[in-house]
Amino acid sequence: MPAAGARPTSAGPKPHVRRAPWHRSVWFWSAVAGVALVVSIVVSVGMGAADIRPAEVLASITAHLGLAEPQLTPIRDGIIWDLRLTRVLTAAAVGAGLALCGAVMQALTRNPLADPYLLGLSSGASLGAVAVIVLGASLVLPVTAFIGALVALAATLALASAAGGVTPTRTVLAGVAVSALAAALTSFVIFWSAKGDSYREILSWLLGSLGGANWSTVAISGVALVVIGVPLVAGGRVLDAFAFGDSAASALGVNVAGVRWGLLGATALLTGAMVSVSGSIGFIGLVLPHAVRLLVGSRHRALLPLAALVGAIVLVWADTIARTAFEPRELPVGIVTAIIGAPVFALILARKRGVS
Repeated sequence: MPAAGARPTSAGPKPHVRRAPWHRSVWFWSAVAGVALVVSIVVSVGMGAADIRPAEVLASITAHLGLAEPQLTPIRDGIIWDLRLTRVLTAAAVGAGLALCGAVMQALTRNPLADPYLLGLSSGASLGAVAVIVLGASLVLPVTAFIGALVALAATLALASAAGGVTPTRTVLAGVAVSALAAALTSFVIFWSAKGDSYREILSWLLGSLGGANWSTVAISGVALVVIGVPLVAGGRVLDAFAFGDSAASALGVNVAGVRWGLLGATALLTGAMVSVSGSIGFIGLVLPHAVRLLVGSRHRALLPLAALVGAIVLVWADTIARTAFEPRELPVGIVTAIIGAPVFALILARKRGVS
């Protein structure tokens, strides 16, 4: 019998602490995705009508960053720095932003079919873009597309509030209504006003295109991703609370209404910025969050940053296919993402059905 006051000792072995399996290691997959993104950018810049080696891509980048002396001819350097790198970087930023917004929207609405365009943002941006293309003022297209997305967001939230409050169900239904109205107005403008070159430009924008990328679009998408995307990633813990419902989140100390408004607003701003430089690109925000969940589970602190990295990689390669598969003609990148995304989404659904 042990002496009084003596500490009890365990006669058996220490209990085994179960660690997450390697395939769910966030750090592992983040490292893999980070390296894959860098390699994808370098290789993609080298692909096109003018074949450019990865060493030349690195030489151009290091020269412009002041890390090395210029080694390339002005023509090849211009192809790399001004034409291809801007497009690839814009694709990476847009892909990251759309995938991140899709994951946040699915968490906020508790709807696995939610995507960044659920609140009518894409239709609102399309209406603004089509209006300025028809008027011949394409130089301000990103600005008007962004304004159109914000107007659509305001209309969606106002309609949801008027219906009784910004709940997931009311917000989704309001977004569907606003999206339908904006799409109808866009079709009306196209039917009555578009012709010739403006019609082709409108079609390219509505299907998603990065053909007009330049350093301005890199700045817009990159700054938006950093300023808005980083706080969204930091809010992963709060999104985990939303997974259990509003009542559970409130019991955990979350200001449900305030946080939902803030996250919806931030997601809308980021989506509007991305759509304003790329047009409507589907499936990135819908499919990729589901694919990443298969790797790291549903904890948003892990899901959000990895979804952004995977989104960047996928859109870089989708745009590479769009601009090189049928040279000298170019496909809208939205067609490529739909061709790839639809069967992938079907496979994910089949896998989840088998698991359940």
